[in-house]
Amino acid sequence: MTSKKLPPIAVVRALDRVRDALTKLNRRLVPGHIALLEMQFAGFLSQAVSTAADLGIADQLADGPRTSAQLADALEVDEDGLRRLLRLLVSYGVFAQRRDGRYALTRIGTTLRGDAAVTMREVSRFFGSPYHRNHWTHLGDAVRTGEAVGTALEGASFFEYAARDREVGDLFDRAMTSVGTLSIDPLLAAYDFGRFATIVDVGGGHGSLLLEILRRHPTTNGVLFDLPGVVEDLSTELASAGLEWRCTVEAGSFFEAVPSGADAYLLKNVLHDWSDEHAEHILRTIRAAMSPTATLLVIELVLPEHHRPHPGKFVDLEMLVNTDGGHERTEAQYRALLERGGFTLTRTVPTVAPVSVLEAVAR
Repeated sequence: MTSKKLPPIAVVRALDRVRDALTKLNRRLVPGHIALLEMQFAGFLSQAVSTAADLGIADQLADGPRTSAQLADALEVDEDGLRRLLRLLVSYGVFAQRRDGRYALTRIGTTLRGDAAVTMREVSRFFGSPYHRNHWTHLGDAVRTGEAVGTALEGASFFEYAARDREVGDLFDRAMTSVGTLSIDPLLAAYDFGRFATIVDVGGGHGSLLLEILRRHPTTNGVLFDLPGVVEDLSTELASAGLEWRCTVEAGSFFEAVPSGADAYLLKNVLHDWSDEHAEHILRTIRAAMSPTATLLVIELVLPEHHRPHPGKFVDLEMLVNTDGGHERTEAQYRALLERGGFTLTRTVPTVAPVSVLEAVAR
């Protein structure tokens, strides 16, 4: 299997700059109070998308256009309320309304289907969930104290609460799995993972990236490493993918020890969950398991130094609200963190997605 054809990074970055310029121009063409009000309305739009995902509107439209009455009957909701929700989402291109009045999927709305190749349904449901919305209501508390809000609200950190309340935890796991699929093709197009004989995916969750690496590079073997509760049911998935002979699963904590002897160690979206102190601890644990010739690959949203919009700036506030000390970092901050953890940053490989690969070797 080969990577999907992706546009060159230079083209993507140029288009990003054009979009940013048009957004700034739009803001300058209206009075300041109107521009600010439009930003506030964006929160309404986000919740409308989440509601559509939670109701399963896109799944109902998968077989073709339907009237509001047909949709309301299938979804068991009030037709007038549904029509008003659809009116907003149609105006933003999430759905379309045909001349005969029936509603249909668009390119954007298709991603809300549960069976889409890259589904955003679970992500949208998580962001719109009462748990997540309530936490972001307390963003001011997080800014004032510099601390996550979960302990004050539920008496537990996010990861502790997610382990305890499996409805929240399972929704979060599915959301993060689908978010992770967004970067797989860009990562595989930008970086040659096939040059490594064995890769350990540290904190790899359900292993979506590692399994795709193994599918595309038949001479590479893998080890998926995460907490026992995360990896205990993955043997069936490995068998169905035909990878049970090339990928093993090991359980444990990256604060204690990780599998040794691999050629490369992956850390995808792990370090941003933790404070510098805890992140350094994770790095030192991995450093202790690595041979002198092994490579560390840190995959994260690297914050840019410019003042233009960037997804990492949103995620950074998510870390502030929901993690104990987690935050996004610039390349310079990652370089310093890696050095304290026993590594030297050799290069940073950008992708057409917001994530980058920070390649490092042991010092």
